[in-house]
Amino acid sequence: MPGTDIVEAVRTVFDELPDLPHLPELPARGPGADLVGRTAALLTDMPVETTPGGWRLAARPGSDLRRARGMLDQDLDALEEAADGYEGPLKVQVCGPWTLAASLDLPASQNAALADPGAVADLTQSLAEGVRAHVADVRKRVPGARLLLQLDEPRLPAVLAGAVPSASGLNRLRAIEPGPAADGLHAIGQAANADVIVHCCAARLPFGIIAQSGARAVWLDLSLLRREDEDLLAEVADSGTGIFAGAIQPTDSERPDARATASRIIDLWHHLGLPFARCAEQVVIAPACGLAGASPERAVAVLAACREAGRMLPEMIEDRR
Repeated sequence: MPGTDIVEAVRTVFDELPDLPHLPELPARGPGADLVGRTAALLTDMPVETTPGGWRLAARPGSDLRRARGMLDQDLDALEEAADGYEGPLKVQVCGPWTLAASLDLPASQNAALADPGAVADLTQSLAEGVRAHVADVRKRVPGARLLLQLDEPRLPAVLAGAVPSASGLNRLRAIEPGPAADGLHAIGQAANADVIVHCCAARLPFGIIAQSGARAVWLDLSLLRREDEDLLAEVADSGTGIFAGAIQPTDSERPDARATASRIIDLWHHLGLPFARCAEQVVIAPACGLAGASPERAVAVLAACREAGRMLPEMIEDRR
C-alpha cells in the first residue's frame, strides 16, 4: 500500500476488503519496510544489514535489523487493534524463499545467497522457523482469524531459468531444478500450517511447480499471461487450485470498472474451457500487483473495484449460462 501511516493503511484495508483483509506493507517508509527487508527481519539466527545495493547477510544484528523488526511490531499492533473481534480469513505475506535467496547477498561476497547451496538450505530453514513464529504471533493477536500465507515470488521465474546475474554481471547463477524449487516453497507453507498463496507478478509463471508445492492458490498478473501458459493455468484451475486473478493494474489512469473486470474473468474462464459453476468459488479478483506505487486515492479505488467485481461475479455468471 502507498503511504507511511500503518494505522491508516490497516483501517483502509478492513474498510475496503471486509471479507478478506490483509496486513499491509508500506515500503515508502524505507529500508526494513520493503519486501526483502521486512521478511529478513523474521529470519532466525541469520542477521541482515543494508548495503548500497540492498540487503546482505551479516555477522551480527545491528541497527538495520532492529529498525525492520520495530516497524513490523508497529504493524502487528495496528493489525491487532483494527481486527479486534474479527473472524474470517486474514492474509499475511512474506517474501518467498527463492526471491529472498536471489535478493540477499552473502556476507563475504557480492553474490546472492542463491549462489551457495548451503546458504540456500540454511536460509530456507531459518525462514521457515521465522514464518512459524510470525504466524503464531498473528494467530495470538487475532484469534478469530483463519490465516492465509502469501509467498511473494517475483524472481521465481528468473531463479528457475538461471537468469539471476552474478556479482560481476558477466555470468548467471545456477538454475534451480523444479523439484527443489517446489520443496522450498512447501517447506515454508508446512511451517506456517496455513493455506498458501504463491504470488508472482512476472511472466512465465511456473504453474506446475507452484501446484507441486502444495499451494492452495496462485496469484498472477493477467496482463502477462501468454498463450502458451493458458493450458497450464487451465490445468491447475481444473485441479481445484484457487486463482487470485490480477485483473486491475495498480497505476492505470483510467478509473477501474468493476463490471468490465468481472466480465473479463468470465471470458477467460470460458476461454480456458472451465465450468462456469466453479468460477466464483475459485477466483479472487485482485490487483495485478502491489499498490505501493499508486496514489492513496487510486489504491482505494482499485480495492473497491476488486471487491465490487467479486460481488458481481456469481450473478453475471448466472446470466451467461
